This record gives sequence, C-alpha cells and structure tokens, in this order.
Amino acid sequence: MVVPPGADEAIEAYFAAVDAEAPGLVEGIYLVGSVALDDFHPGASDIDFVAVTGDVLSDADVAALERAHVALTPYLRRQFFDGLYVTWRDLGDDPARSRPGACVEQNRLRRRVAGTGDPVAWHTLASRGVTVRGPRREEVRIWTDRTVLAAWTHRNLDEYWRVWLRRSSRLRSRPGLATLAPTGPVWGVLGVSRLHYTLATGRITSKRGAGEYARQAFDVRWQRIVDECLRIRTGAPGRSRYRSPLHRRRDALDFVAMAIEDAHRIDDFAGPDVDE
Repeated sequence: MVVPPGADEAIEAYFAAVDAEAPGLVEGIYLVGSVALDDFHPGASDIDFVAVTGDVLSDADVAALERAHVALTPYLRRQFFDGLYVTWRDLGDDPARSRPGACVEQNRLRRRVAGTGDPVAWHTLASRGVTVRGPRREEVRIWTDRTVLAAWTHRNLDEYWRVWLRRSSRLRSRPGLATLAPTGPVWGVLGVSRLHYTLATGRITSKRGAGEYARQAFDVRWQRIVDECLRIRTGAPGRSRYRSPLHRRRDALDFVAMAIEDAHRIDDFAGPDVDE
C-alpha cells in the first residue's frame, strides 16, 4: 500500500528530522490506524505509527527523538503524528511484557514504562500495517493473541468508554458540551462499534468499517445515529439527519450505553488471530 497524500509529506519530514537527530536509531517504521485500515482523511485523520529500534532507548535517544518530533510539528496539518517506539524483540512478544520505550500522544513524546504496549497496534501491524522503512511486515515476527486482545477490549470498554459515557452525560461539562459538536457523537458511536466488532470477529477495523458493521449488527432503531456518524466521518454531502444537536447527542449516548452492554455479552469470537 502506498502512503496516501496528506500523510506522505509528514512521513518525509519525520525521516529528515529523526535521521538528523539520531542517525541509524529508527530501523523500522510501520503505519497503523486509519492509514493501514484504508480510512485516512487528510487534515482530519491522525497518522499512527509503530517505530522500531534495535535496542531499548537511552536517555540520549529519547532526547533526540523529542527534538525530532518538535521539528516535525510545522508539517502536520491539524493532525497528530502519534505512535510507539518499541524494539524488534518487543514486537515478537505480548505488549504487556514490552520493555520501556517511548510514545507520542498528540505530538508530544514521553517515556513509556514497561508493559504498556497496545495489543491493537500489534494486531493491526500484523494484519494490515504499511511498511515505510525496514523489512516488510510479513517478514517481521509480530505477536498476536486473540484471547489477550479480547480481554484488553473488555477492559477498554469499562476503563475508558464507561468513564467517557459518564462524563459526557453531564451536559454542563466540557465532555458533555463536546458531544453537541459533530465530532463528539462520531467519537463515541464509531469508537464503541470498533470494539464491538473486535469482540465479535477477532479483527480490527476502522471507524468507517465500524459504522458499516454497526448498521448490520444492531437493531434498525440505531440506524439513524449510525448513518449520521458515517456521514460526518466520511464527509459525505447532504444535510444532517437531526434537526437538533441535543437530539443527536441523546441518541449517540444511548447507543454507546447499549453497545457497551451488548459487547460484554458476546461469546469468544471464532476465526484466525489476524485478518487474512
């Protein structure tokens, strides 16, 4: 897969910066997230990566990477270049056993403590990752385990999404007001649908793929809010399916609450560990 327009300039700028600050340190770069899942929207989607080094990062390495990411900022257009720094050894093992490294969140690099890798990133890389430096992903030993992925997904539903729902349900709060904007319902409805899809299939999908899945997986009463979120996510022409942001917000929060409960009722999924 070729890196799509809107991501290629940022990737080139990253290589220039990181190779100037730390020559030879980054041996592999793989794109995951929306780029890998064919749901990238220039200027709106983040660029998610997994960077691989030969050994655990030293303090000097982390400082050099921090300077590189600061230098990259002017090339990012209202988007984040976020990801993980791991070793080849880390990729071949459960991320819960990964060694210390670094991560980038909202363009800010920080230390990552041992055992805090993301199994979704490992699974996405193994099945759909886009190689931009280093050996092809098919040639790299990458850990996958659908039982561990399912357990992580259930925890994420409770530790992140239930908290998000509780906070967003208070209208007179920053999270509550955010759900009145078009992106708020999209984040909740399609985000929880992605996790439901993973528990049902053992695979990883994009936000758009999650919406398409949700149209088929849930009762027809939810189709309106799902279609509205797909319209916003894809930038499709046409008017909103809701006259009132308050009504859209209510449907979105109701959907998230329903989908969390329904996801926890799914039996262990069947099928291969990664997408074929």
